[in-house]
Amino acid sequence: MAAKRDYYEILGVSRTTTDDELKSAYRKLAMKYHPDRNPGNKEAEEKFKEAAEAYEVLRDAQKRRIYDQYGHQGLEGSGYAGAGGFEDIFASFGDIFEDFFGFGTKRKQQKSRVRQGADLRYEMQIDFMEAAFGIEKEIPIEKLDTCPTCKGSGCQKGAQPESCKYCYGSGQYTQSQGFFTVRTTCPYCQGKGKHISNPCVQCRGKGQVAISKKVAIKIPPGVDTGSRLRLTGEGESSPDGGPNGDLYVFINVLPHNFFQRNGNDIICAVEISFIQATLGDQIKIPTLDGEETLTIPKGSQYGDSFRFKGKGIPSLRNGVRGDQIIQVDIRTPVNINKKQEKVLREFASLEESKFTNRLKNILKGKM
Repeated sequence: MAAKRDYYEILGVSRTTTDDELKSAYRKLAMKYHPDRNPGNKEAEEKFKEAAEAYEVLRDAQKRRIYDQYGHQGLEGSGYAGAGGFEDIFASFGDIFEDFFGFGTKRKQQKSRVRQGADLRYEMQIDFMEAAFGIEKEIPIEKLDTCPTCKGSGCQKGAQPESCKYCYGSGQYTQSQGFFTVRTTCPYCQGKGKHISNPCVQCRGKGQVAISKKVAIKIPPGVDTGSRLRLTGEGESSPDGGPNGDLYVFINVLPHNFFQRNGNDIICAVEISFIQATLGDQIKIPTLDGEETLTIPKGSQYGDSFRFKGKGIPSLRNGVRGDQIIQVDIRTPVNINKKQEKVLREFASLEESKFTNRLKNILKGKM
């Protein structure tokens, strides 16, 4: 069995080298002998593992101290068995490969290729009352779903995808110039890391087919324009066997011909005559729950508002309903007959002196 080479010699550094110098030296060797850059080259593979073992020892202060004093035998006596296979090396130094070269282990790359299916967006219109009290509906959607024939593999029955020969299954093509590394999606497999020689007839190797389906959705009371509902897993299927995407339903509430919404309150305007405003009255007011009686007090003025507690929109957070606010608009009569005009003039004459005196007092106060 050949004797192991000196770790400092392998990395091309002195025994007084600093951690940064050590890391830089290992980087150069790892870049040169990385298996993805030397496919099938056994000599490069061995040098890559040799450099990794040397760096693993010398970057560890305790192992380095034992090696400096007792050499390889000292490390073996302390229980160190040397570097393992590629998976162990990549597990130990995957962060370094990521920092240095822009790529990590194949296992890490394979994991990153498992993508979630695409999310879907659906715009939904509902009327005012449906938004106030909630409703259940079915909505039609079109999406990509897992092919029922090949179960998403993209292959004919009995066949399996093959590892891409161009990128060796990584899904990415790496080019380096000096210390600069550029990664691009593999043009042969489009980043999938695999090639299908015998594609499924139904999906033509894509693993997905377009389908139409109806999705049941429960709209809670209190939604408003801009509200967004999420249906987990109702998006498109993953092209890599990952989880489905989600379906996002965006709500648009149509306006009402009588009610306006302000948060969880609703506002409505009603007209009353100046006689009703003067003498008071009781009138019927539409609400979300049916008609309610509103008492107009004597002497009501233009712009006065009244409130029905708890007759508004339910809160999405706790279900507590807002109020209904009734704004009074006093209607001035037009096209009155002679008898009505006579009565109004008589009424005006009774108020004239009082009103005129009030104006005079105001004018005096300004002088």
